[in-house]
Amino acid sequence: MNSEEWNRRYAGAELIWTATPNRFLVSETADLTPGRALDAACGEGRNAVWLAEQGWRVTGVDFSAIGLDKARELAAARGVEGEWVTADLLSYEPEPLAYDLIALFYLQVVAGERTRAIRHLAAGVAPGGVLLVVAHDSSNIEHGYGGPQNPAVLYTPADVAADLEGTGLEIERMATVKRPVETAEGERIALDALVRARRPSGG
Repeated sequence: MNSEEWNRRYAGAELIWTATPNRFLVSETADLTPGRALDAACGEGRNAVWLAEQGWRVTGVDFSAIGLDKARELAAARGVEGEWVTADLLSYEPEPLAYDLIALFYLQVVAGERTRAIRHLAAGVAPGGVLLVVAHDSSNIEHGYGGPQNPAVLYTPADVAADLEGTGLEIERMATVKRPVETAEGERIALDALVRARRPSGG
């Protein structure tokens, strides 16, 4: 799906996604000291705005200008600020070694594009900083609920770990995690891939 298609999806006044932050962002950053954060593929800004509310200095990047307009509006409504950058993650390169947290949530692209984006983002993680990747897991089609149904854009924690080889980041956690989803028929369980990696403080 390209930027124009996402612009059309985001064109309505209402948020496509909830304004509530992703549960794994909340849990996996609970022990981090707020610093400089990059929310990659930030969409309408729910995670970036929540990070700003926790005291992070946030940059949100997305290739949908309309999505970023809604992120600005959400930030203003919640009384926080962020820097908003319109860019495609397949070519975007963050400032090297600059971010204490880089979050990449639900970037569902084919393997080569995923590897390129993740390696670019890994280069932006500061010494002592964390890269947090969450995505629809490959097992979700058969065993979970919702999400893309094209296996080519799904991946596993092991795929992300392989993408990070040679980047200098060390894996702290990698798991397929359960995410409850409320539906009209009751609660269902989606399966997500989660990887948390850190650059050692020495470099």
